[in-house]
Amino acid sequence: MTAPRRLAFVSATAGSAVGGAEMALRELAAGLAGRGWSVDLLTSCAEDIYTWRNVTAPGVTAEGDLTVRRFPAEGLTQPERDRYGARILAGETLNLPEQYRWVNSGMRVPALFDYVADHAGEYRAIVCGPYMFWMSLALADLAPERTILMPCLHDEPFARLEVYRYQMSKVAGLWFLSEPEQALAESLGIRGRRAVVVGSAVSPPPAPDPAGFRARHGIGGPFVLFAGRREWGKGWPQLLDDLAFASEVVPDPLPLVTCGVGEVGAIPAPARVIDVGLVSEADRVSAQAAAAACIQPSAMESFSRTVLESMQVGTPVIANDASAVVRWHCRRSGAGVTYANRYEFAESLRLLQEEPGLFEEMGRAGPAYVEHDFRWPAVVDRAERALEEWR
Repeated sequence: MTAPRRLAFVSATAGSAVGGAEMALRELAAGLAGRGWSVDLLTSCAEDIYTWRNVTAPGVTAEGDLTVRRFPAEGLTQPERDRYGARILAGETLNLPEQYRWVNSGMRVPALFDYVADHAGEYRAIVCGPYMFWMSLALADLAPERTILMPCLHDEPFARLEVYRYQMSKVAGLWFLSEPEQALAESLGIRGRRAVVVGSAVSPPPAPDPAGFRARHGIGGPFVLFAGRREWGKGWPQLLDDLAFASEVVPDPLPLVTCGVGEVGAIPAPARVIDVGLVSEADRVSAQAAAAACIQPSAMESFSRTVLESMQVGTPVIANDASAVVRWHCRRSGAGVTYANRYEFAESLRLLQEEPGLFEEMGRAGPAYVEHDFRWPAVVDRAERALEEWR
């Protein structure tokens, strides 16, 4: 029998090196649990989204207001996944069996599937994401009538696969993180049975300590910051190339400080990069507050938490114009600028040095923007309203 206020949130991992989608799911689950909903977080035993190695023991634990149920991850077939992935990225058309081979060569959680198969009827709704997670696709067949997908959709070749179009049309509803994400879905011909922008949020930060960050890491003078996953999908290699170009055409540009997970890789001359590694949340917030500007080079964002985190501490953003979501944030807030190519990136760094007052003025616009639109109580209100209206 379905419990009237019992929910399941299904996430690929709940570890320490999670992506923005997993973080958004967990925080929304915690927000609803704080409103009196009984919420299970169903996830894998993996602790990071790179190796998918099982680290945490399977079983049930209480973590705050959440009941967390962990199941072993298995099945990553990297050579096959890379082969199909390369064909998709090259623009080839895969037939439907090949698309399912692509999906099934990724990380799978069969025991989680079995649990949902046995217990789906006990939940008012099952919220899952992002769209590329194996379990999100499985739920479209397993319990479509009560599955809500938070797709975290990017403008990427994978979003055009028939298997995912099928998935998003079959589930009970779609929860989008931003208006540009919903507009992207509509432009791709994705028409869910029901859809709403629930959004996401950032929590008020711990008090930043910019001077302490500089002292702890031996950083003197102004710098720009990249905080996040250093990988192709987040624009890291292109950022290094753009930085090298800027270092050739801009007199003495500010160095780039970076923190987060993933390999830094070879630094192309004459770019200056200072890596401080994976830091605590407090240290990351202090780094964002200490920076003259924060860089967001990713073209594939459905929400962009790091942009909002930077804005809320009063630091302006220099971001890739190819991301509709980040461009939307910068234009609505007045707290950032975007660049369309390496020339505009270099010009942004030059302007940052020559007109620091302009960027300081942009930074002052950020906190009010975040406070007005991106706090958790409003997001949880929208989620609860959707749950009641879609019952």
